[in-house]
Amino acid sequence: MKLDRLAEGIADGAEGSHPEIAGLTADSRKVGPGFLFAALSGTKADGTGFVADALARGAAAILVARDADVDAPLPVLRADNPRKALALMAARFYGKQPETVVAVTGTSGKTSIAAFTRQIWTAAGLPAASIGTTGVVSPTRDDYGTLTTPDPVELAALMRDLAEEGVTHAAMEASSHGLDQRRLDGVRLAAGAFSNLGRDHMDYHPTAGEYFAAKMRLFDTLLPKGAPAVIFADDPWSEGAIDVATNAGLSVMTVGRRGSGLILKRLEHERTRQIAEIEAAGRIHRVVLPLAGEFQMYNALVAAGLAIATGTPVETALGALEEIKGASGRLDLAGTTPSGAPVYVDYAHKPEALENVLTSVRPFTTGRVIVVFGCGGDRDRGKRPIMGEIAGRLADIAILTDDNPRTEDPAAIRAEVKEGAANLVEIGDRREAIRHAVAAAAGGDTVIVAGKGHENGQLIGTINHPFSDHAEVRRAIEETVR
Repeated sequence: MKLDRLAEGIADGAEGSHPEIAGLTADSRKVGPGFLFAALSGTKADGTGFVADALARGAAAILVARDADVDAPLPVLRADNPRKALALMAARFYGKQPETVVAVTGTSGKTSIAAFTRQIWTAAGLPAASIGTTGVVSPTRDDYGTLTTPDPVELAALMRDLAEEGVTHAAMEASSHGLDQRRLDGVRLAAGAFSNLGRDHMDYHPTAGEYFAAKMRLFDTLLPKGAPAVIFADDPWSEGAIDVATNAGLSVMTVGRRGSGLILKRLEHERTRQIAEIEAAGRIHRVVLPLAGEFQMYNALVAAGLAIATGTPVETALGALEEIKGASGRLDLAGTTPSGAPVYVDYAHKPEALENVLTSVRPFTTGRVIVVFGCGGDRDRGKRPIMGEIAGRLADIAILTDDNPRTEDPAAIRAEVKEGAANLVEIGDRREAIRHAVAAAAGGDTVIVAGKGHENGQLIGTINHPFSDHAEVRRAIEETVR
């Protein structure tokens, strides 16, 4: 694509410039001959410092902020917001996208909601995909991923690939980072959803209000007027989300016990499933969700709402919930001890998520709730004592261990967690902590291994050591049998 066509209406400086652009990137190490290099300002480095490297690698054009001090012997494009400009140009460069793309934001539940929405669409006979923390799943691929929301160039390329594969419907996660950094600005969205808001990413967002505002860009900026906004109604931040969506001219559907679109009238908990009565358009539907944990029912309602809002019949959407499979590492039954105690692996690494999972297993636990948990290093330190308090209050046995300490001293992290509770059992080695929990479990108990979920590594220093909570649970159970 010619540079002037690529930048038309998006960035200035390409007028009269006709070099053929072979690709786009914000990483100078990925620049190839004919690429446009976006010199973005980040939290750790300023991209303008890598312009020389991009030139040496064959860049054909540079994209910078309007006031950036950059002089180069090739076209320099300028934009008020170069991140947004990159996203829009990437979308134009790659072109195709699935006909119906929806995005879900919130602190917890995004992965499950995206996966559930894909499964509902699939049950309705639609070629569907989901994009998020656990990767990309479509009719032909199941790719493990690491980012909740990919960078805008990768995302645009992925959208093109999915469309060419024949995917017509895609559900994606929209993280606060992704929204704030304009990664989704080039995606043509048909609907959006909000799950909840809790404490997270306070090392990036200065306040909870700014964190919420970043998520609300999905509603007040990215969705076209009149588009559906599906909002979980029972969260403290729900009213605020409803106000934002309403003021943005969106068509609001609320779900949950206080919802108006899908109303949860009754919920009965069992160890491996939930039986719900859901009211939709004045009719009561009985739904058996084959997943434990009340929060999973909430996620399922948001997903069903998204599917219904984009054209799936109510009966089809709610019926599909009875065959739904949980997202990897989300209250995922990893095994059962010889005494009959279930051991779940869950991604809960935030205060509200940990509280939700511990509260959710209590209704079907006749014995004790045992949790293994920790806090990551180089992240929001303020949540550590909060996590400790929650575990100490809601679990009968709370085992504090390491969870991706990164470059921090693991013992120092644990000490900060222990400020929130005095009744924590401290076992730094995560493998040993899991063994201890499994060995301690008796009949009627429930074990939760929280924090890492689907992850297959433990970040210690700058090295990601192979580690799977699922595998360690299975190994610990085998050891108790011997």
